[in-house]
Amino acid sequence: MDSLLLLTAATLLVVLLFDYTNGFHDAANIVATVIASRAMTPVQAVLVVAFFEFLGPLLGGTAVANTIGKFVSLDDLPARLSLAILLCGLLGAIAWNLLTWYFGIPSSSSHALVGGLIGSVSVAVGSEHVVWGLKELAAGHLTGIVKVLAALLLSPLIGFWVGFLLHRLLTVILRGARPAANQHLRSTQFFTAAGLAFAHGANDAQKSMGILTLVLLLGGFIPRFEVPFWVMLACACAMTLGILSGGWRIVRTLGFAIYRVRPQHALGSQLTSAAVILAASLGGAPVSTTHVVATSIMGIGASERPRAVRWNKAGEIATTWVVTIPGAALVAIQAYALVHLFLGNRP
Repeated sequence: MDSLLLLTAATLLVVLLFDYTNGFHDAANIVATVIASRAMTPVQAVLVVAFFEFLGPLLGGTAVANTIGKFVSLDDLPARLSLAILLCGLLGAIAWNLLTWYFGIPSSSSHALVGGLIGSVSVAVGSEHVVWGLKELAAGHLTGIVKVLAALLLSPLIGFWVGFLLHRLLTVILRGARPAANQHLRSTQFFTAAGLAFAHGANDAQKSMGILTLVLLLGGFIPRFEVPFWVMLACACAMTLGILSGGWRIVRTLGFAIYRVRPQHALGSQLTSAAVILAASLGGAPVSTTHVVATSIMGIGASERPRAVRWNKAGEIATTWVVTIPGAALVAIQAYALVHLFLGNRP
């Protein structure tokens, strides 16, 4: 029992560490356009974002947490083994987050989490313990990995086209406006950035809430999958601390390397991203803030001046998106091999 308690505690800490790196990694996605358009200083942007980020998981419900907590099936396994699998999946996701942050690449923490868990579950107990959702899809119902991947793949496309169309609308509205209008656009970004931060907290922190609740369930500390309030609070705090730390390397990529962002572009990107992410959160669909923000900027640039979009940089980001799931899975597999050696073959 002592070893099980220790393993549960270690896994809980790693969940919160993942949540922290998620906030750390995704801080740039939220503040990049605010800073690039000079609507706020970096300090102002982070403080505003951190406050509304904290409110997101507390007020945003638990629909995403329920989705994430149920795309792997580990309840028929010994507690030690199931917790070790979760621990290794999280380590794979954390390692990938830190690696892409180091190189300034805006990859998806959501993809990393999915990849890490798929890798550790598959190598430890077989892919049949992953809830793929293919049979349910044939019956017209979205669940499991199919639902997760559908959300992760469709949301960037929606972000691109919503950004494209919204920029056209803003251009019509602002036609003939004087340069002084830029100041009003910058002021409005306080509200749009706050909305994006709230939406991010309501979606991304819920992923950690789902995994943390699953850890408690597998460890025998709660009778059913129901997210406790203290779990919401802990994940909100960890995510907010990550946001306050900030991943400034990625700000340069999203704010400057894809398209030259001005106040109108920043406002459009924030409105687009907040709307897409909040809608996904209400529907229980885990999406990538990185993907949505980046593609909204691409859509806005394509709407205005397609040739000015740095499509080569967009291609580099897209390549990272493709390799994130297998990359995180590979790291998780290696982590499981090490943990398996340490724990031995005992369940």
